[in-house]
Amino acid sequence: MSLAANLDDWLSLSMLRLLVGVADHGSLSASARAARIAQSNASRSLRTLERRLGYTLLLRSTRGSTLTPEGMLTVEWAREALEAIDRLHAGSEALADSGRHEVTIGTSMTIAEHLLPGWIGTFRARRPDVATRLQVMNSASVIEAVGTGTVALGFVETPDIPSSLRSAPVWTDDLVAVTSPGHPWARRARPVPTRELAVTPLVERELGSGTRAFLDRLVSAGRPRPLLELNSNAAICQAVAEGIGPAVLSRLAVENCLRTGQLVEVPTVGAALDRTLHALWRDPAPTGPAAEFLDIALGGARAGS
Repeated sequence: MSLAANLDDWLSLSMLRLLVGVADHGSLSASARAARIAQSNASRSLRTLERRLGYTLLLRSTRGSTLTPEGMLTVEWAREALEAIDRLHAGSEALADSGRHEVTIGTSMTIAEHLLPGWIGTFRARRPDVATRLQVMNSASVIEAVGTGTVALGFVETPDIPSSLRSAPVWTDDLVAVTSPGHPWARRARPVPTRELAVTPLVERELGSGTRAFLDRLVSAGRPRPLLELNSNAAICQAVAEGIGPAVLSRLAVENCLRTGQLVEVPTVGAALDRTLHALWRDPAPTGPAAEFLDIALGGARAGS
């Protein structure tokens, strides 16, 4: 029977964290210390994981343990899975929370996946009495929700912010062109001009997304129809990895796939592929918990600048 069929039986987050810790801390003993468990227990856990996976993760010797090539690859998969679990934990708590006091936030996908979990964690530490309720949508829908007062704060990727709303920058985002390893651009000797990129059919997000709006502004003439239109960054990464075509996405969204070699970054030349992510609100300025959350996001912008 496949591993996937027995996922609930063999998957242990603590085992995965121990394995990633070997890569991060340099040894099994250091990983065990960081996890605050005995080295013998850590060793037993990783041997169990090896049996369940069916291959060797560590080369053990009197000088210590080092990762095998299979172990190094598994670390990257485990790291991605653990990061997703952490985002799931922070995000699902925010979506489900129904405390007496709450701040409602509308956010675009990339910000929800990669920036908001950290902000939410900081906010919860400061204000455990206040629930955080998220509505995840594309940038155009966030702007509409802020404008109608459906949400107290919005976070968007689009450069097209109406003058009726107040805004402040919270992050400078680096967009990158990516392809599958087998695509001709992956072997191209010279960078791809951004004008060529803008007139090339791509795998893209849906209309209304901030990334799509950014690409539309690269050229004054109309852009070609997308090769494929999808409503999530993860789906686009998968489509590109399978060879459907190139894409332009936030580096935040593709860094794991670049690290594992599923995708290849294509150098570009010409217009800068960077954009500013913004917080949005209606007049008057936010007060109470919404103001505190905004301050945390703006603090992250100052720290990242």
